[in-house]
Amino acid sequence: MLRIVLMLYCGLCVLPAWADDDIWLLVDTKARKIEVKKGEQTIEVLDKIAIGRGGAGRKSHRGDNITPHGSYRIGWVGEKSTFRRFFGLTYPSVEDAEKALDHKIIDEYTYNRIVTAHQFSQIPPQNTPLGGQIGIHGLGSADRRVHENFDWTHGCIALTNGQIDHLSQLVSPGTVVKIK
Repeated sequence: MLRIVLMLYCGLCVLPAWADDDIWLLVDTKARKIEVKKGEQTIEVLDKIAIGRGGAGRKSHRGDNITPHGSYRIGWVGEKSTFRRFFGLTYPSVEDAEKALDHKIIDEYTYNRIVTAHQFSQIPPQNTPLGGQIGIHGLGSADRRVHENFDWTHGCIALTNGQIDHLSQLVSPGTVVKIK
């Protein structure tokens, strides 16, 4: 298996990327687990994840605490996150933007900014009425007992610190993340 070492720069974060191009993540918000997939084969399962306090589905606005369903990529990695590590997703997607435009949540200018970002494999704007800064992260210094018993995030997917450290060995910017 060929692995290419890259140095990726994103604001203040720098991360050597080791991820296999065939690896992708399936986040099952009902079963509260992440399946690490290679092609269609599940190679690992990270269970007991937490999602947004508002559940999972279609986000309607910033601050709704909903974990969005959809297909995204890891757009950046924050190594110095309050939550240990933060894998930022390319939310909102073009599909999210289309639905938001249809429902008059965003204007055409914002829609075009999101679409253009995706066309050029860039991170879409994170400050739209749809919200942003959706990702997969660890606990940091948060209480593990809360994590094990409640959905507590503002729309992100939370893992334990051990799980996020392990996941960082498998993924990198560009890794596909499907949330259902």
